[in-house]
Amino acid sequence: MNLALAIRRVIAALLLVITVSAAAFVLARLAPGDETTSDFIAGVDPATIARKRERLGLDRPFAVQLATYVWGILRLDLGESARFERPVASLVAERGANTARLAFAALLLATVLGLPLGVLTGAHARWWGSRLIAVMSIAVLACPPLVAALGLLYLAVSTGWLSAAPGHLFVPALALGLPVAASLERLQSQATRDAMAAPDLLAAAARGIPPRRLVWVHAARQSLRPVLGVYGIVIGSLFSGSLAVEFVTSWPGLGRLMYDAVRAGDVRLVAGCVFAGGVCLAVGNLVADGLRAWADPRVRETA
Repeated sequence: MNLALAIRRVIAALLLVITVSAAAFVLARLAPGDETTSDFIAGVDPATIARKRERLGLDRPFAVQLATYVWGILRLDLGESARFERPVASLVAERGANTARLAFAALLLATVLGLPLGVLTGAHARWWGSRLIAVMSIAVLACPPLVAALGLLYLAVSTGWLSAAPGHLFVPALALGLPVAASLERLQSQATRDAMAAPDLLAAAARGIPPRRLVWVHAARQSLRPVLGVYGIVIGSLFSGSLAVEFVTSWPGLGRLMYDAVRAGDVRLVAGCVFAGGVCLAVGNLVADGLRAWADPRVRETA
């Protein structure tokens, strides 16, 4: 990937993060209530509520609040959490590290399972095992991560094969990774079939290249190009899907933090969690572009 293209990608990523964070701030602020609603219901002294509103900037016009928040994003200052009375950036960094750990484990699991199975089923479409894998992939794809997490928790509790204790990584990573693995398998399978029918691979087969090398070296690398293009979306889906999975499996990540922020009406914390999600999606897209440039020389030559 040349420098001009890389700069354009980085600028687009920054605009994405700013836009989704500002949109989350607007939507959360337009919802009924604010950070002082619970204090009002609890009968807190009006003067105390007024001081809190002034400290959080709630007494300012909405346009000023939005402009202040966007300027804070540019300075990497996400404000203060009303519920935890701590900087949002530190809270998001702590929980975001746990979510990133979970997402990385799920992505690694999905990649290790999905891509090789996709090459296998794409290269041997008429094999009975390929048809069985395809049916299983479609079944897993139809199962949302939340349902998968509940099913795995039930399996863990009823059989003892898996640990359902809070903080254990395997169950939430499996719940997140299996649907992604199934999606990658389907994409890789179709891409492999297309690659095997390409003229250059047909010519390579006619020159006597061994079938195993033809499939696992030439076809596999050529078929990676379209699959790597969706990796940024995959990382974003892992983040969004992890919110519900984290909550039901008691994983201490951004999912639980977002839930607490929404319940408390903590607008800046809600927007901060969305900011972290936007960063994950933007970084995922940049990584996917880099991988595509590595796999496809034509991308590196694009201006």
